[in-house]
Amino acid sequence: MKEETRWKLITGIGLVTLTLLLMTVHYLVFQDSRYLFTYLLADLAFIPIEVLIVTLIIDQLLESRERQQRMEKMNMVIGIFFSRIGTQLLATLSRADPYPGPLQAQMVAGTDWTAERFREAHEGLTSWECRIDTARVDREALRALLLQNEDFLLRIVENPMVFEHESFTDLILAITHLDEELKARADLLHLPPADIAHLKADMERGYSRLVPEWLKYMEYLRNHYPYLFSLAMRTNPFDEKATVVISD
Repeated sequence: MKEETRWKLITGIGLVTLTLLLMTVHYLVFQDSRYLFTYLLADLAFIPIEVLIVTLIIDQLLESRERQQRMEKMNMVIGIFFSRIGTQLLATLSRADPYPGPLQAQMVAGTDWTAERFREAHEGLTSWECRIDTARVDREALRALLLQNEDFLLRIVENPMVFEHESFTDLILAITHLDEELKARADLLHLPPADIAHLKADMERGYSRLVPEWLKYMEYLRNHYPYLFSLAMRTNPFDEKATVVISD
């Protein structure tokens, strides 16, 4: 028998024994079995309601609060990801987008984004067609960026909270796969067309997951941390004119 199961069994038996002992003492002192069993049945009658209150209401409230705390920590992980590698990777891939206009129109804005503006941006992504022109990608620089952050990506994968966020998990897996593909090739400059097409698909997979994840994180910053959102807009990877220096 497992230690945890044995502990629960011993505790259960102990509590039942204590109840029977107290009932026996009550009977010996007051000699009133009718009173004793009347209140015993009354207590038993209220058990379903107590279970309802504890399991379906209080437990749900506690679980909801715990879920919010986990998501808060998860957003901190996402923020560190974009600070370390995500924003730079997004800038690299967006510059290789052969048709950046529609995406830039959705993603380039000031710090006055509203909930309606974010809703429009999310809707715009549903019709966005992800494309990468590999001729515009410095594959050696991209490999160097990913290799430099391999340990960081590994630590993210080891974080158990990541797997509660499905879309971010897909993003990390896509990026780590791209890293493995680039790392496995000794020469990235002289590749056959079929292999370049394969890498193109891997880049597009990562790019297609980076963009919506970035947008969701920007909306989170806008709602909770306006000062971080201000910095994010001044380093917007989709805005070629973005500058971190505030001039007015």
